[in-house]
Amino acid sequence: MIDTKKLTVSASPHQKSADTTTGIMRDVIIALVPAGIAAVLVFGLRALAVIVVSVVSCVLAEFLSRKAMKKEDTITDLSAVVTGLLLAYNLPSNIPFWIVVLGAVIAIVVIKQMFGGIGQNFINPALGARVILMSAFPGRMSAGAFAGLNKSGWDVDALTGATPMGMVGLDGVKEGAPTLSELFFGNVSGCLGEVSAIALLLGGIYLMVRKVISPIIPCTYIATVAIFCMFAQGFDMYAVAYELLAGGLFLGAIFMATDYTTSPITKKGKIIAGIFCGVVTCIIRLWGSLPEGVSFSIILMNVFVPYFEDWTAPTPFGFVKEKKQKKAKEETKA
Repeated sequence: MIDTKKLTVSASPHQKSADTTTGIMRDVIIALVPAGIAAVLVFGLRALAVIVVSVVSCVLAEFLSRKAMKKEDTITDLSAVVTGLLLAYNLPSNIPFWIVVLGAVIAIVVIKQMFGGIGQNFINPALGARVILMSAFPGRMSAGAFAGLNKSGWDVDALTGATPMGMVGLDGVKEGAPTLSELFFGNVSGCLGEVSAIALLLGGIYLMVRKVISPIIPCTYIATVAIFCMFAQGFDMYAVAYELLAGGLFLGAIFMATDYTTSPITKKGKIIAGIFCGVVTCIIRLWGSLPEGVSFSIILMNVFVPYFEDWTAPTPFGFVKEKKQKKAKEETKA
C-alpha cells in the first residue's frame, strides 16, 4: 500500500502559536479603552464623536479600497479599528469631522492598502496620517481644546489654546502650566490620547502581561528621553518629569513604536530603535519649531528599521565571515 501522506517543509520558524491577528488587535483595542474613557471624561461627547468617526471611516476605507482592488476583505482582522483609534487619539477633540475622515483615508488607503495591506506598510498608518494632517492643517492640529469643558463637549472652538508641550522647554516649565498630577491623571488640553498618562500606562501593562508587546522599546524610549532631558535641562527634575508625562510620549512609546510591522524584531534592534526615537524626540522638542516630536521620531525610526535589523541580525550557527574564509583558504594553499 502506497503512503499518500506528504511531508511539507516550510520556512522557519516552525514554532506554533495560538495568537492570531484578530486576537492581537483585540488586545490592543482593550488596552486603548482606558485612554478613550479618560478623553471622554475630560472633553465630553465631542471626543467620543471623533473616536467613532475615525474608527468608522477607517473600517469603511479599508472595506471599499479592498473591494476596488478586488482583494479579500480584511476588516474582520480589526487592524482598521486599531488604526482608527490611534488616529483619533492623535487628534484634538475640536478637529472638524471632515479632517478626521481625510486622515482615515490617508492612513488606510494611501499608507496601508497601496503598499499591500497589513504587514506591508513601511510606516505606521496613524502616525503617517497625523504628520500629513499637521503639515496641511497646522492650526487645526496644534490647538487642543482645553480640559474642563461642559460635558456635552460640542462648543469647543472658542476654548482652544497652547497644549502642555508648549509650556516646557530648555528653560524649564513655564508659570501657569498644568501640574504633574493633572498630567498623570488627566485634566489637560491636547490630543485625545495625551490627556492621561495613567490610562496609557494601564493599557501598556495589559499588553505586556498579555505578551502582545515587548517592554524593550517603550522602556528604552522613555528612559532615553529622561536621560537626554536631564542633561539638556540642567538636571531640572521637575522639567524632566514634565517632558515624560506631557504630550504623546507614552502613547507613541507604548502603542505605536511597538507596531509589529514597522519596528525591529531583534532585541538589539529594539534597543537601538528606542534610543533613536528618544534622541530625535528630544531634539525636536527642545530645539525644533514644533513642541512635539514623537510622531516624527517614530516615522523616522520606521524608515531605518531595515538597517537596525541588518546591523543586529544574529549570526547563524556555523557561519564563517568572509575574511576568515579567505584567510583559511590562503593558509590551506600555503
